[in-house]
Amino acid sequence: MGRVYLDYNASAPLLEPAKKAMIEAFDVFGNGSSVHNQGREVHGRIEAAREALANMVGARAQDVIFTSGGTEANNLALTPSLFPKDMQPQARLYVSGIEHPSVLNGMRFEKDKITVIPVTRDGVVDVEWLRSELLSTEEAVDETNKNEPNKKQIKPLLVSVMAANNETGIVQPIAEIAEIVHEAGGLLHSDCVQVLGKMPLLLPMTNADLISVSAHKIGGPQGVGALILKDASVVLRDPLVTGGGQELKRRGGTENMAGIVGFGAAAVAVSESFAADQARIRDLRDQLETGLQEISPDAVIFGKDVSRLGNVCCFAVPGFSAETQVIQLDLMNVSVSSGSACSSGKVDHSHVLKAMAVKENISFAALRISLGWGSSVDDVERFLEAWEGIYTRAKKRGHAA
Repeated sequence: MGRVYLDYNASAPLLEPAKKAMIEAFDVFGNGSSVHNQGREVHGRIEAAREALANMVGARAQDVIFTSGGTEANNLALTPSLFPKDMQPQARLYVSGIEHPSVLNGMRFEKDKITVIPVTRDGVVDVEWLRSELLSTEEAVDETNKNEPNKKQIKPLLVSVMAANNETGIVQPIAEIAEIVHEAGGLLHSDCVQVLGKMPLLLPMTNADLISVSAHKIGGPQGVGALILKDASVVLRDPLVTGGGQELKRRGGTENMAGIVGFGAAAVAVSESFAADQARIRDLRDQLETGLQEISPDAVIFGKDVSRLGNVCCFAVPGFSAETQVIQLDLMNVSVSSGSACSSGKVDHSHVLKAMAVKENISFAALRISLGWGSSVDDVERFLEAWEGIYTRAKKRGHAA
């Protein structure tokens, strides 16, 4: 009997179309910046992948910047240089308390220029707090501009809120946040790594100015991502990686052609199967949660009453050790996560659950189940069987798990 893999939010298996495209790409050599035949062949494959990803998210191909992954894409986006030079010293960054560490660290913003946006106990960004924080001085601003009332006020503020959380799957009201940010004259960046392939046309849906995505979350290869701009009005004046002027001078370095090709192939494959896959996966998640609560009525499912990604179940039974549970399930050939894979190996209070005001005895017990296209009814049943054994034995020992 094979292993049950329920950790798609950490990394998805490589899709066959992506693998096939990459194998073919390995036979193509040359530098995409060269003008000879081999260079043009490489360049053409990169541009085809760029077009495929742009179509998937509802962007223009020229606004797709390939990177080494979602983390670099976030780092590239978080910079005061998104604003004109005279505004950069005053530029501020607002990030939600549930962001990926690559966003929470603020990258090129000084620490005293970073403000953390609170979230509710349901794990949703406090939109009213943000509205008050960003728009409280609007009347004063309008008064100073009363001779030109229709002139758009530009403020050097960047807001970064992820579209859906990697640990809980809770979906954020990005379109509403975008409306507030734009009314305040700022820019909105959204880490869309977890929603790529799970929600259609991310740019029109979110109305964000910049979004970050990653290949290996949708069945592409690891080590490839992209920062995607809304349009030409968003300017990256200070690239994070400088070099030979690749990616329209916005990210230097010879492109990872095979990885980019794999990303493009995965984008096409996922786009074609989107609707059917997401409905089936959501049904599996609901089946898992029903079985989970029948076995363990004291289980807390985070975000159950708000909008969530259909593939994620983050839950905890107070008093259980998440680390021990993960090890026990692994020995039973079931792979799950105790939270973000980027934090694996750390026995710590999840910053996401902490921001949601979850007590430590519950957050230390949190497990994340994340399903994908390869998940089946049998996978769910085997997880529930394994979990029931762990739960029953632990209850007998008085929550010693």
